Amino acid sequence: MIARMRDVLDGQLGRVTMYRLATILLLLLAAVMIGYTAAGTFTDPFTVRAELVSLAVLVAASVVSSRALGLVWRVRPHTESAVITALLLWFLFWPTTDGVDLAWLAATAFLANLSKYVLAWRGRHVLNPAAAGTVLVIVVQDLVGRDAPINATWWIASEKLLPYVAVAAVLVLWRTRRIDIGLLFMITAFGLSVWGMAAGAFDVPFGDAVRMAAYSFPIVFAGAFMVTEPLTLPPRRVQQLVVAVVTGIFFATAPLLALVEETAPSIGVVSLALPEVAILLGNLVAFAFARRRGLALELAGSRQLTAETHELTFRSRRPVRFVPGQYVELSVPHGGVDSRGSRRTFSISSPPAADGTVSVALRVPERSSSFKRALLGLEPGRTIHGTGVGGDFVLPADSSVPLLLVAGGIGITPFLSQLRHESHRDAVLVYGASSPDEVPFVEELAGVRVVLVCPGRPAGLPDGWTYVEAPVLSPEVIADAVPDLADRRAYVSGPPAMVNSVRPGLRKRCRSVQTDYFTGY
Repeated sequence: MIARMRDVLDGQLGRVTMYRLATILLLLLAAVMIGYTAAGTFTDPFTVRAELVSLAVLVAASVVSSRALGLVWRVRPHTESAVITALLLWFLFWPTTDGVDLAWLAATAFLANLSKYVLAWRGRHVLNPAAAGTVLVIVVQDLVGRDAPINATWWIASEKLLPYVAVAAVLVLWRTRRIDIGLLFMITAFGLSVWGMAAGAFDVPFGDAVRMAAYSFPIVFAGAFMVTEPLTLPPRRVQQLVVAVVTGIFFATAPLLALVEETAPSIGVVSLALPEVAILLGNLVAFAFARRRGLALELAGSRQLTAETHELTFRSRRPVRFVPGQYVELSVPHGGVDSRGSRRTFSISSPPAADGTVSVALRVPERSSSFKRALLGLEPGRTIHGTGVGGDFVLPADSSVPLLLVAGGIGITPFLSQLRHESHRDAVLVYGASSPDEVPFVEELAGVRVVLVCPGRPAGLPDGWTYVEAPVLSPEVIADAVPDLADRRAYVSGPPAMVNSVRPGLRKRCRSVQTDYFTGY
């Protein structure tokens, strides 16, 4: 039952990109808030008119400024990212219909988008744009001497809204596979906040401290939509978990210091007790862990491997640093973008190369996304951007450890990189294919111990391959084909339904199991 629910959740969330899901969830939260306001649950300064006007101004300012800045920097901006930034800002500032305040809200959206280009390192922004814009507008208002500046109030922290925010948090963290990171941040920030109020100098009753931390501090919202933002996280999981804890510590100090405002330290006019400052400090820790670099990738060539499988090879001016098994996120802005967006992650199928070449493989069904059509439509010599490399689906450092590699369909790609890089490992690859016509990379895997699981037998299988006739991969099929599972560490890559179906059985049979998902492909 649990596995079935997990499959359904993966399937439904996988229909849209991470960016589109965040947009949808933020819009739904906005609709809930506007509905509450219309019903009279929230009063001044909340009015439906003020909320709608503020939202329209923020979205328009963010999208327009994003496109204008893209022209200045000669890049095609990601419109949906600009929309998400505007929606985040909407939940931070009081809604208003005052013309001057609206102008400053628009300036905040502009500064947030400007931070993506100015506060950047090798093509990737260092700081969360919404948090950066919120801090920058404080500085700018002080520079011009504004007497009544707008400041972020984080009004999203509310008892009425918390259940909706919590559901949205679960969905977005599940989709991005960052539940552990988000929870670690939330537990750290919540625990320290409660402890600081109940056991510290404030002497707040424990129950009141719990309620205050839950309802008055934007811990859940920030953890789901800002702290775990992928472009500001370091590439490895352990690093991400450390950043979650450190950011949680920074975040917990903000409300506690605000309770004793006279002692709150500051840098100029910016108080270090602000939640947005805590997020930015966490971003700097992440940047210190690994200086994320954007990639300029020139298409060197492409080849069609099967009716539905293609491999594209790119060339970078500098070597692409990655560990076999990691992924690269590609950005391909194009017209007519569908719900899948203009950014996608792909496991790298080639081994590390000194000449800067990197290859990715993708399955392109008859009804494919606009992104895949645009990617396949690129002409050789065209340059696109990779927004970073990351992932922890890497083989153990000890090359003597026996391995079981289980691939479903295009899930073969990380194993291609690994086996091309270290062909001497004791590894058995169980390769599940949907049909005998969809078995790419046969030549590349010649010499590897492969168990091919397929409904029909393909012609011309290499010597040493074992064919097993079966409709789908299952733990029983794998156990029959690989009798020494108990001695092997298992690595499983492929569609969520396949991964979810084989993982429980392999955990009972193998030394350990590590999984990789191709969600939404």
